[in-house]
Amino acid sequence: MRLTAMTDYAMRLLMYVGRHPDRLCTISEIAQAYGISEPHLMKITHRLAQRGWLETIRGKNGGMRLARPPGDINLGAVVRDTENDLALVECLGPGEHNSCVLTGICGLSAIFQGALAAFLEYLDGHTLADILGPALPKGTGDGADAAPAPPEFQTASSPRVRSAP
Repeated sequence: MRLTAMTDYAMRLLMYVGRHPDRLCTISEIAQAYGISEPHLMKITHRLAQRGWLETIRGKNGGMRLARPPGDINLGAVVRDTENDLALVECLGPGEHNSCVLTGICGLSAIFQGALAAFLEYLDGHTLADILGPALPKGTGDGADAAPAPPEFQTASSPRVRSAP
């Protein structure tokens, strides 16, 4: 299973905005921080605002902020809102699009359905607050000069602590 770029970028956008609760964030700064096209982020911002995850303010000094506290933004709900099709295989999709000749005699669809339900249930147990990590120092945009993440948040690309010479 692979989530769409829309979901990936939506999570990044929410994380960025969630790490800057004291101000409005702009599409251009987020696009620059993550190397994502502004038109694509505009589409994602619009969808997240429609669904009530973001509050957007128009105008010269406009931008966006979270519409609710990070602890109230459920990751499973965001994934459901940003993914157009969670059917792992054809037979899990809408009936009119199912042309699988094994429908009704194959046990694999029930297993895939259970796996998808477990995946979403796991995401439902987490919120944006769980993935924000440590707070960024004031003035940082993308976290490049932030302190290293604690071990539970580190990935292969996480900044490491450098020893003094």
